Amino acid sequence: MLTSGHELEPDEGSADASNSVIGKVRLIIDAFGPDDDSLSLSELSRRTGISKASVHRLARELLDWGVLERNEFEYQLGIHLYEIGSRVPRIRVLRDNVRPFMADLHSATHETVHLAVLAGLEVLFVERANGYRQSPRQSRFAGRTHLHCSATGTVLMAFGSDELLDQVAHRAMPRMTRFTITSPRTLAGQVEQVRQDGFAIEREETALGYMSIAVPLFTGEATAVGALSITAPTYRADANRYLKALQTARQQMTAVGALI
Repeated sequence: MLTSGHELEPDEGSADASNSVIGKVRLIIDAFGPDDDSLSLSELSRRTGISKASVHRLARELLDWGVLERNEFEYQLGIHLYEIGSRVPRIRVLRDNVRPFMADLHSATHETVHLAVLAGLEVLFVERANGYRQSPRQSRFAGRTHLHCSATGTVLMAFGSDELLDQVAHRAMPRMTRFTITSPRTLAGQVEQVRQDGFAIEREETALGYMSIAVPLFTGEATAVGALSITAPTYRADANRYLKALQTARQQMTAVGALI
């Protein structure tokens, strides 16, 4: 399940971030959450804490640049922003190399397959393979979710930096469902078990009725560069079959040099 749209702290818009043109632009772009197709001028001003006049002036320049587009009387993110994002080499190379194996995994399991990377203290989904029968609500390309309650997140913590787990444990861990782990001690135990097992399973911690299983992806380093997962409704999930499929895909990637 995706995290909610960007909401500012009460003084964030009037703090240092809005004291420069670049800071204001960042706030405007970050105001768009994963579920926001478009936002009005008033809503952009409210979310950023920037005056309507300033938002309107900057939006005109962002429209010229293609970073924003107009939809009737509202603004939406522009295609040029997508073009820029797709040039990020760390993500582009990983996506291009892993995507064919994700297609094979989906064909073999008929379930949703995700490729995720660490983005700060969150999981960022950078690719997804699914069919029309799968629900689009559970994740989306470039969507984010929490580290503490997702299979991909637990894998990234287990095979990430030594400081990552401590950073997550010292932050508030939202309870997404009644099964979500919110105890730092319990989370630490779960992460240690994932290190030993080499994979993570999450059952209804992010969304009721769904489970996920994930494995880490390595490029020769001890730290994972990403995580590959399969998500399915709990009533038809076959964790053992999914794990075998994920491990086989990872072995194939390594054999052909896809993980470099």
